[in-house]
Amino acid sequence: MEHAFNADYAIIKAYKADTKGNLMFRGSARNFNPDFAQAAKCTIAEVEEIVEAGTFEPDAWHLPGIYIDRLVQGKSYSRKMEKVVLSTKDGITINGKPAKGAQEKRLRIAKRAA
Repeated sequence: MEHAFNADYAIIKAYKADTKGNLMFRGSARNFNPDFAQAAKCTIAEVEEIVEAGTFEPDAWHLPGIYIDRLVQGKSYSRKMEKVVLSTKDGITINGKPAKGAQEKRLRIAKRAA
């Protein structure tokens, strides 16, 4: 039988938190962050936004504040996940710049798969 892994610290990122430390995750952050927070002796959570306690329903929170020891609000988050890819007669451009080397190969593979 394997022994359990006990961590001293867990540093996790959440979308929102209230002043009591309850956390709300976004997307795939919900997969492992709650488990890490519950397993660690000290959990530090970095959040994008801190709201007043009672703003959301109790069922909306994904992790109760009892597992959080420190709460830190991060600064200037940007979610630039999209790239504008255009095909012109001169070739493919990504965000207004011509595709080069590896980018060109990735786009060719994506076209074949589509």
